[in-house]
Amino acid sequence: MFQGGTMRHFFSLYLVVLSWFFFIPNTQELQAAHTQALLQLRVYLEYPSSLQILDYYQGDLCWLSPSANLSIKCEDDEVTELKITGEKSLKPPWFNGYAVPNQTLSMNFSIDSFFITLTRLTSLRVLSLVSLGIWGPLPDKIHSFTLLQVLDLSSNFLFGDIPPKISTMVKLHALTLDDNYFNTTMPDSFDSLSNLNILSVKSNGLKGSFPSSLGKIKTLEVISLSHNELSGDLPGLSSLTGLHVLDLRENHLESELPLLPKSVVTVLLSNNSFSGEIPNQFHELNQLQHLDLSSNYLSKTPPSTLFSLPEISYLNLASNVLSGTLPDKLNCGSKLGFVDISRNKLSGGLPSCLANTSDSRVVRYAGNCLSVDSQNQYRGSYCKESSSGWKSFKTWEVAVVMVIIVVLVLVLLGSSVFLWKKYHSTKTTGQDNSSIGVPSEILANARFISQTMKLGTQTIPTCRQFSIEELKEATKNFDLSTYIGQGSIGKMYKGKLDNGSYVAIRSLPLSKKCSIQTLRAKLDLLSKLHHPNLVSLLGHCIDGGGQDDSNSHKLHLVYEYVPNGNYHAHLSEFSVGKALKWSDRLAILIGVAKAVHFLHTGVIPGCFSNLLKTKNVLLDEHCIPKLSDYGMSIITEEIEKFEAKGEKSKPCLRTKADDDVYNFGFILFESLVGPIACEKGETFFLNEKASFGSQDGRRKIVDPTVLTTCSQESLSIAISITTKCISPESSFRPSFEDVLWNLQYAAQVQATADADQKSD
Repeated sequence: MFQGGTMRHFFSLYLVVLSWFFFIPNTQELQAAHTQALLQLRVYLEYPSSLQILDYYQGDLCWLSPSANLSIKCEDDEVTELKITGEKSLKPPWFNGYAVPNQTLSMNFSIDSFFITLTRLTSLRVLSLVSLGIWGPLPDKIHSFTLLQVLDLSSNFLFGDIPPKISTMVKLHALTLDDNYFNTTMPDSFDSLSNLNILSVKSNGLKGSFPSSLGKIKTLEVISLSHNELSGDLPGLSSLTGLHVLDLRENHLESELPLLPKSVVTVLLSNNSFSGEIPNQFHELNQLQHLDLSSNYLSKTPPSTLFSLPEISYLNLASNVLSGTLPDKLNCGSKLGFVDISRNKLSGGLPSCLANTSDSRVVRYAGNCLSVDSQNQYRGSYCKESSSGWKSFKTWEVAVVMVIIVVLVLVLLGSSVFLWKKYHSTKTTGQDNSSIGVPSEILANARFISQTMKLGTQTIPTCRQFSIEELKEATKNFDLSTYIGQGSIGKMYKGKLDNGSYVAIRSLPLSKKCSIQTLRAKLDLLSKLHHPNLVSLLGHCIDGGGQDDSNSHKLHLVYEYVPNGNYHAHLSEFSVGKALKWSDRLAILIGVAKAVHFLHTGVIPGCFSNLLKTKNVLLDEHCIPKLSDYGMSIITEEIEKFEAKGEKSKPCLRTKADDDVYNFGFILFESLVGPIACEKGETFFLNEKASFGSQDGRRKIVDPTVLTTCSQESLSIAISITTKCISPESSFRPSFEDVLWNLQYAAQVQATADADQKSD
């Protein structure tokens, strides 16, 4: 009996060992297949720096620590998440569907072969391939990823159609195809994507109508199709009860405004051709925080309830044909911080809640017929003219087109006669045209001209013109007691206006050769720069010259006053309770990055050379960052001369147009190590750069407050993007979009770590 039991026990053990023998090779073979696919993808992507770690990493790729540029996650020895972010984020002004040297992958790249290899990762749930220079039409085989929940192919060179078969990927939660070159119509079969939460295909060249099928996806939370060429009607979206963000800026949509769901938080519909009245239904949008309807053809009086929505903080109705009178007893919501009703046809008085603004609320109202600030208002007759919006514009547009055609015909006939008779040379015509009184540097910029034509001709300034008497009264004749200090350019004073609000006044000398006409054009351009993280320009005063006087000797720029000091001073604070934690610093850095990204890409032409440094980042009472000293290169071509006088001892500041990223890198560096970074400059960074690579090195160089309040992953992301920003080679520096993405990712990682720590 004992011997038989032993034999049975031995036989059972033998079967177990034998099963292990067969099982282990299968597992290794499966892992090897996925590893081989990943290594082959690296070859197709032409060995991007984000995959360099694969050159020497010998372990299981599933255990590779995630970074901002590479993340691989696995379940049961199968790759379920692949995120690769490259450095090919710069876009050429044109793209013809072929490889572009140094911006796309080479001519040898085959997008079909690439995706065939990619489909070998059959268990993928998250796929993100961003800024890798991938070019070509997106293959239909993308639908082979039947388990995919997140797809992000942003900032590549994909063109042609968005494959209709994407609608069969029913597990998708997020589809992001931003910053590509898709240039046909959107598929109208997305209603089968019943789990879709985020749809973002902004900054492409999409044509045709808004896909009506989107109105059937009840799970949608974000629709972002801005900066395309969509046209036609925008259907009602009130059935999307979970929608939070609707971003359709910069399209050609031309219907009346649709009804919106009560859940919406952000609505961005600017620079379209919407007409008619603003629906009264908008008063039901109790979650709405940010509403931008500017640069459309909206008419009649805006609903007064818009201004008093409980969560509204940003309301932009500028550049429409809104008319009528706002109620004297208009109520403004407690969170309303920015209102722009400028360039409409509003008349009557300005309601008290808009007129008597505090430091926390900015109100723009120039270009109407209001009975306030007559210097920046039209006469009443202007606002009594037809303001029926789009229809009247259509009639006017047809009339103008007819006139242009007649003029062109006459010009052609006249030119033929001149050529036949051999009268005037073309040089004479050139001389005649040169007398037009528009600054040559603005005429040379075609993008500025096209933007100006789109906005329409405006003869009144968009920000207030102060008299020198007002500013002298506000500053007690520029008394020394009101002197704040020397800014990057010019002297800074604190003033108090008649309405009790405080302002910051920058006074800078002007060359006698400066043209007043050119200066006013540049001031108008500067006044269009509006962003929550920019110090608002409230007005200006040109002292010492009249309309045509070229001997003006001083310019005063009037800004909102930001009371809580600058970022540099807060970084110098070491006392317990006052030193900025890492999460606070990240929030400030993200705000500044958003402002600079807006200056680079949100205005035409882009605004560069923005004198970025921690002393130019001001903090309000809520620690919200506001960038000052931006756009000075617009005002004067002598910026480098002025900066040389006031910044001789600041080696970490550059002012070339392509060096904003570099200078922001030093703001990042100073956030990590403290004010010593800017005092010692680039040499200090290069000497200490290696210290970032080890824990001991970080303990030696990183600010102790940062070390005690950060997660190591969040810190590593910030160090990585800092190193890239301060790269000596400008071609290796990231775009501000990449900088912003990395900072937001670092903040998200930090927030998760903080939440986990609290739960423990």
